[in-house]
Amino acid sequence: MEKKYLILSDIHGNISAFDAVQNDCRDEMFDGVILLGDCIDYGMRSNEVIEELRQLEEGAWKGKIMVNLWGNHEKLAVDQDLSRLSSDRGRAMAIYTKQQLTKDSFDFIRNRMNPKGYGEFGLEGFWAFAVHGAYEDCYWKAISPGDLRADYGGYDFVFSGHSHYSHCFTQFYDIENKELRNKKAVIFINPGSVGQPRNQNPCAQYAVLYLPSKRTELRAVAYDVEYEQSLFPDEIHEFYKLRLGKGI
Repeated sequence: MEKKYLILSDIHGNISAFDAVQNDCRDEMFDGVILLGDCIDYGMRSNEVIEELRQLEEGAWKGKIMVNLWGNHEKLAVDQDLSRLSSDRGRAMAIYTKQQLTKDSFDFIRNRMNPKGYGEFGLEGFWAFAVHGAYEDCYWKAISPGDLRADYGGYDFVFSGHSHYSHCFTQFYDIENKELRNKKAVIFINPGSVGQPRNQNPCAQYAVLYLPSKRTELRAVAYDVEYEQSLFPDEIHEFYKLRLGKGI
């Protein structure tokens, strides 16, 4: 019998997008949930996203969360090292988000999420690696097809986020195993961004993995973009509001 795993990344304080994803799969039962980081920042409702994650962890997802990683934006909120952000508007956005976060939100980030930004775990007899970014830099680099800068050959699945571009592809590594014709298949899955997609599709995006068939669905669902845009105050650069409408 097939088992199903829900994969989410980069919610970025966008509760409308997060709720749309949950509504889209509300009639499905998942055997596990994989959370790849950046649940906060960029969007205006980081506290609401964290509170909803907390409720899910204690309720419908209790015992099902296999990994819940910090992304670079959780790290930014905690250590306030803004040196790797590429723009002044990004630094201003990160400072604004930290000022808005409640004590409960900080407690959740510090105590209920994995601050390493990566983790290994078993998955129905397979071995998986989850990382917000990439092996060589778990917070700031991204995995993309044709640009693998590390050896992931020890895993069966690699889950990553950060880029806000969804993908599912297989990479074959050379091994000494005649039964497998000396090739090891590793499946790479990026679910895309729930709350701030950048692949020119403004819909909230996520993924579902089926095992043992290894079938992966990259899903997208519409949400009320205009409402989320209406929440941005004038002090935040309009870039972050406008990009939601185009998925860029």
